[in-house]
Amino acid sequence: MREFPALVAGSQLHPLQFPTSAIKVVSATPVKRRGKCMSRRTGQNGHIESSAKWWVVRWWMDVPGQEERRHMRAKICPISGPGWLSKSERERRAREIIAESGADTVEHFNQVVKQSRGVPFREQANWWLNHIQRRKRKPLAPATLELWKGCLDNWINPNIGDLPLSEVNNSVLKTLVAKMSEGGLSPKTISDNYVPVVKMVVASAVDEQGEEIYPRKWNNEFIDLPVVEKDKQNTPSFSAEVMTGLARWKKPRERMIFVLCGAAGLRIGEVLGIEIDKHVAPDFLTLYIKQKVRHGKVEQRLKTANGVRQVDLHPTIAGLLKQFAGDRKAGFLFCTRKGKPVSPTNIIRRHLHKALKELKYVNPFTGTHKAGNHAFRRFRNTYLRNYTECPEGLYKYWMGHAGKDMSDLYDKIKEDVAFRRKWAERCAFGFDLPSVVPNVPKTAEKAEAEEAA
Repeated sequence: MREFPALVAGSQLHPLQFPTSAIKVVSATPVKRRGKCMSRRTGQNGHIESSAKWWVVRWWMDVPGQEERRHMRAKICPISGPGWLSKSERERRAREIIAESGADTVEHFNQVVKQSRGVPFREQANWWLNHIQRRKRKPLAPATLELWKGCLDNWINPNIGDLPLSEVNNSVLKTLVAKMSEGGLSPKTISDNYVPVVKMVVASAVDEQGEEIYPRKWNNEFIDLPVVEKDKQNTPSFSAEVMTGLARWKKPRERMIFVLCGAAGLRIGEVLGIEIDKHVAPDFLTLYIKQKVRHGKVEQRLKTANGVRQVDLHPTIAGLLKQFAGDRKAGFLFCTRKGKPVSPTNIIRRHLHKALKELKYVNPFTGTHKAGNHAFRRFRNTYLRNYTECPEGLYKYWMGHAGKDMSDLYDKIKEDVAFRRKWAERCAFGFDLPSVVPNVPKTAEKAEAEEAA
């Protein structure tokens, strides 16, 4: 065995050994996974191969819901016979097929990768809002769009907007519902407005085949979704005595609006959308409901498809309406001094609530004197259904209510104008009209008119 020479004096180390102080072991650094990145890709030409009687091209493509890319394949041309392509032509056609698939586009990459990593709920909600405004199937009413935007801005986005869409599930929705309940939102508002918006946003994330990326089986029991008790909702209806009092209101324009709403069961927006030359029969016995006023602007879309209808009036109401219109032949039936449509909010807040307070009306659901315009519709529906012999199909048509079965669909009573007018006179309107129109001093009337305008 070979012997090594002795070390220098004073040294006790073996010639092949090093002092421990000189040994430095660097800790191993794990390879950092950088993930997918479009800037590191150079593009694909594809791999061309023969398969049975065809030349085919294979290439990689990102797909939603998985990290790994999928191997795609498409036919280029037959191996022989009609449609055969040379090698250079096959390569060119292969590149065209890959380009048409969008596999190398930034748009496709961003869409797929963001979905797989979990796009924030807030971002998906913005996309969903833009989509439902442009879609051709079931166009959205402006009022509904405003309602859903408010739901997102007020409660949903502040609480779950930053969560990945993939994490919005029953548990997250349960927490949100609990916060909204503690915040004082009614069960109907939570169940009918807020919760459906969350579900629709999650369901709007779909892949190229239209399948939901994050399918959910929503569990209302687990979510503890509040139950809507219809008999406890704020749904007041005016009595005949209250209607008689409103028919004596001192302001002519608003008095006529109150009478028309109660005698015809119209919505406030429908009444304010009536134009004399377009929506009133020459004898004033029939109103053609085709548009409405909302926020002082005319909208051609009504609340429901059944809202487009013809409403027949009792001759007494028609006479009052004709007297109110006077010599006017065109323009809005109820308008400002400048001829513009009246705001529904002004009618309700400045006149209806004030009139109800003077009549000492008490809302049985809230204990206050306030009630909305639907109280007129509930009065008219209750009166026709319980105090007259009006055919069911006719009063549903007048009210603009949707049919429930095929019998309602086959009911064509709306085409018999003479029959409708006969029943409109026979049913009357259910409250008393003043024999003498209330007189208002000109100075007071002018002051209130200026305030309303």
